[in-house]
This record gives sequence, C-alpha cells and structure tokens, in this order.
Amino acid sequence: MNRTPVYKPEHNSNFVNLSARFMSITLIIFLILLGIILFLIEFLLVPGITIAGIGGAILMIGGVIMAYHYHGTAVGNYVLIGTAVVAFLTVYFVLKTKTWNRIMLKTQIDSKVNIVKEEVPKVKEGDVGEAVTRLNPMGKVIVNGEYYEAKSEDKFIDQKSTVEVVKVLSNKIIVKLKT
Repeated sequence: MNRTPVYKPEHNSNFVNLSARFMSITLIIFLILLGIILFLIEFLLVPGITIAGIGGAILMIGGVIMAYHYHGTAVGNYVLIGTAVVAFLTVYFVLKTKTWNRIMLKTQIDSKVNIVKEEVPKVKEGDVGEAVTRLNPMGKVIVNGEYYEAKSEDKFIDQKSTVEVVKVLSNKIIVKLKT
C-alpha cells in the first residue's frame, strides 16, 4: 500500500510558547487590576461586604494563583509582592489625594432632636403625653404639644399609648406607660 505523505506545516514552538506566555501574563495583570478596581468600588461606593469586595478578592487571588501555576514560583512571588504593593499604593493615594470625595457615597443625617432646655423647660417630670411611634425602647413622643425623642423606662410602649415623663435629660426624656 502506497501512502501519500501528509503535509504538516512546521510550527515554531518558541513563537507559540511566547504567545501563550504573553496572553497568560496579560490575563493575570487584567485580573489583578480588575480586582483592585472592584476593591476601590467596595471601599468608596458600596460600603460593607458586597459582591464587589468578594469579587475583587477572588480576582486578585486568582491572578496570583495563575502566576504561580503557569509561570513558576519566582514569577508567582514577584506577582504576589507586586499585587500587594500596587493595591496598597492605590488605596493610599486614592484616599490621600481626596479626589475621590466627589464620587464617594456620602450619607449625612441633617435632622436633629428637640433639645430639652434647662433654662425654660417645656417638659418636666410628671407631664403626660402620647407615644407617636412605638417605643422599643426608643421612639418619639409628644408632650405639651412638642415632639421629643424618648426612651421607655422598662418595657416596650405601643404607639398612641399615654405616657408619663419620669426623667428629663438634655437630649431625650425617659417615660413610662401611664397607669
């Protein structure tokens, strides 16, 4: 039987290996940078433990593991140290320069509680009022036509219950259920 030789093109294995190494290094760098970006989103925009923080950690750890797996211990160590340094410097400079204040999530409470003034007290011990919200143990009450932050003396008090002032503090009053 006469066999016809099959044409096999010569592959330059060095070129293929170099191309694969370049692609894997590019992927590792991309994963680590994306992980750092997700961490910044976690710190500045979405506080708490969310998908951004968890995803950032997974991507950064995955990038370092890929460096160890595909490129050996020496490259893996360099990537690990480089990742730690870049992550630290990024967070340091982002927080130090305060340029991120424009996009950071800002929550500020502008409301305030009525202050019970000591010079001319509008509410005193023994006054009777009504619970505007449920006191469990804190809530709002209305005494002498004014709303105040109040704390229940010993137990929860339902809304619209009649309450009696037991003690007056500078920023709240202590009440009990009127019996």
